[in-house]
Order: sequence, then structure tokens, then C-alpha cells
Amino acid sequence: MPDDTLIHSTDPARQMDRLLAIMRALRDPETGCPWDIEQTFATIAPYTIEEAYEVADAIERGDMDDLRGELGDLLFQSVFHAQMADDAGAFNFADVARTMSDKMVARHPHVFGDESRDKSVDQQSADWETIKAAERAGRAEGRTLDGVAIGLPALLRALKLQKRAARVGFDWPDVGHVIDKIAEEAAEVVEARDTLSHDALTEEVGDLLFVMANLARHLNVNPEDALRAANAKFQRRFEGVEDALALAGKTPADSDLEEMDTLWDQVKVAEKAKAETEA
Repeated sequence: MPDDTLIHSTDPARQMDRLLAIMRALRDPETGCPWDIEQTFATIAPYTIEEAYEVADAIERGDMDDLRGELGDLLFQSVFHAQMADDAGAFNFADVARTMSDKMVARHPHVFGDESRDKSVDQQSADWETIKAAERAGRAEGRTLDGVAIGLPALLRALKLQKRAARVGFDWPDVGHVIDKIAEEAAEVVEARDTLSHDALTEEVGDLLFVMANLARHLNVNPEDALRAANAKFQRRFEGVEDALALAGKTPADSDLEEMDTLWDQVKVAEKAKAETEA
């Protein structure tokens, strides 16, 4: 019988113990769940990434109930990976938590050490990067770009690579040079479309996306945030087109580009008018 006292406990430590016990039961070779037992780090990694994005989505929507659940899903991913590592004799969840605690204490000497807290946010960020650089050196990561995770979303990894290179002086001096480079890369995409192979075209599109991330960085814009907002705007406006078609008893499949483009413009105008009214 389940322990109702434990199930309804508000003690974080007891609930963490319960979650770890559930994970051990799921991975038990004799009595556990066959699906959970056969998973590996590689098969679970995509779910981990997906759950992180679902956390971000709940935050974007301001849905606290959903955020609570999504944070639980993300926590479970850490528990799952730690249990697989424990099964392999590599490390366990306590090692994960201890490593994180040690890292946070070491990276906040102005909170847990004797350094002064009387410094700007920018100075704290610079100190954070200095500490991280020392940690990389301790791991024999001697190259500038070492440690930028390959598994990051490509746009975010481009931003991190560029920031690392910029810290050692490898950077455009101003945003004008970046804009010039965008024009150059766009022209190369056009040339590749007409004359080169698909692989070459893919490379040129990648170069253009990379320099677009660089533009965002120079403008102090997070490209992931910007693209996420653009995605949301596109979805919102396209659904507005669908709604307008539905009023006429139609779907996009019953329409054509000219009609949908006209409706798109109407949705944009209505959106801007609403924004101005609310402002």
C-alpha cells in the first residue's frame, strides 16, 4: 500500500526520495517497466531537450500550473539519466546534486565566500566567465571554443561560439560590418541556388544563418528568443487567416495564395490597431 503521508508530504527532501525510489522501481531489471529498462542516455536525450523547451513554453504563456508540471518532467529527466548512470556504476543522483552545489558555491564567491557583493551585474557576469574559464582550464579544455556543447540547438550554439571568439578579440568591430556580411552571404545563397549542388547550397544557407545570429548578438538580441517570438507571431497570424476563411465556410485548402495573402494583411492591420489601442 502506498504511504499516504509520503504522497501528500510537502517536504522537498521526502518528495525527492519518493521520486528516486519510483525511478529505481521503473528500472528494476526483474520487476520494472520494460520500456524504461531498455532506455539509454542516447534514447532519453531527445526527451530531455523536449522537456526543456516545454518549460520555456509554459513560461512564455505565463501558465504556472503547466510550469509546475513541466518542471517536474524536466526534473524526472535528470533523475532518469542519474539512475542509468547509477546502474552502470558511474555516478548517482547524489553525485549530480553535490556537483551542482559545489559548482554554484565556487561560482558565487560574493555570496558564499569573502568577496564583496558591491559590484554591478556586468562585473558579476565577467567574474562568472572568468571562473568558468578557469574551470575549463582545469579540465584541459585549452582551446577557446572547447566546451561549447555540440548538442545545443544550432542557433544557440552559433551564439555561444561567437561570444567565445569575441572574448579573445575575434569579432566584427561594429554592426555595420555584420550587415555587409549578411548581404554578401545572401548573394552567395542566390549564386548557389542557380549554379551549385544541394550540399553547397546547404552550406551557404548555414553561413547566412550563422551571420544572422551574429547580427542578433551585436544588437544585444537573443536569436533564440527572437525566432521563437517570430514563430509565435506567424502561428497567431496564420490562425487568424484560418479563422477568417472559416467565417466564409472555407479552409486553407479551399483557398489560394492571393486570398490568404490578403487576409494575412488584414490580420496584421487588426493586430497593430489592437496593440495601439492597448498602448
